[in-house]
Amino acid sequence: MITVIGESLVDIIDDQRRGNSDPEMHPGGSPLNVAVGCARLDLRTTLVTHFAEDRYGRMIADHLDSNGVRSIVGGSEPTSTALASLDAAGAAQYTFSIGWDINGASIPALAAAESSLHVHTGSIATALPPGNKSVRGLVDAARPHATISFDPNCRPAISPDVAAAREQAEDFVAASDIVKASDEDLLWLYPHRTLEESMAAWLDLGPSLLALTRGANGPVLMTGQGRVETPGEPITVADTVGAGDSFMAGLISGLAQMDMLGAAGRPHLRNLSPDDLHALAAYANRAAAITCSRQGANPPTSAELGPLTGSISAQKA
Repeated sequence: MITVIGESLVDIIDDQRRGNSDPEMHPGGSPLNVAVGCARLDLRTTLVTHFAEDRYGRMIADHLDSNGVRSIVGGSEPTSTALASLDAAGAAQYTFSIGWDINGASIPALAAAESSLHVHTGSIATALPPGNKSVRGLVDAARPHATISFDPNCRPAISPDVAAAREQAEDFVAASDIVKASDEDLLWLYPHRTLEESMAAWLDLGPSLLALTRGANGPVLMTGQGRVETPGEPITVADTVGAGDSFMAGLISGLAQMDMLGAAGRPHLRNLSPDDLHALAAYANRAAAITCSRQGANPPTSAELGPLTGSISAQKA
């Protein structure tokens, strides 16, 4: 079982390319998108999150149910929203109305984390108090038997203090086995370092695998043993909403197919072969590309993406 911990919200999409038409509304939030992406790739997935019994919350609940994601819901604030303004190229800029807390759900959330093969978290949930402390506690509880993944998915509009955001991100990086970040994340957190320097520094904190997404330039995957990069896929971009989250779900699915998740798989993560890394990068990148080819955070199904290919570890498993 996969447990994802983090925020759910409703994306209100204002697309400048469509003139004065009404904004579209879709369930979103990075952790929710990852959970849906994992479930569509046939992983049994639970999302520990918050949404309220309101119009937006019912939209989120229906979305999770229709995608087979079990939800554990805490907190008492209204359902969060994010206004995504799309420019002429389809790139999104966000304005948030958000709170994050999972109080009242600590017992079922702990049970889910402790019974999972893998736990993923990131984004606002790991940066915004008071809920971020609960998330860190769940990660610690899961780590003895589960692998951990983390995506900082930095939101300067919510956490503008870059020094504090850097400290929080590094704390979760050190507790994780697999870390995914975008080039924008690392350049904001470490403006005086190159991307390669930042990736190397994060590997030194303890994770086994680092994935860097670079939009159309394609991803880079790095371990202590080596580094590979894959070119971006040529596609017609509808928008980039949820692309990084689909990449993360693809990465988790690929590692599951390689039997690399869970405490038993942890030692093998550090020794992924170049073939394994190339296969993972291509698989996750394809998941992101499919999402970019259609509007909104709409990750691919396993039938659309197909199985991981080209991995020595997957063939052995």
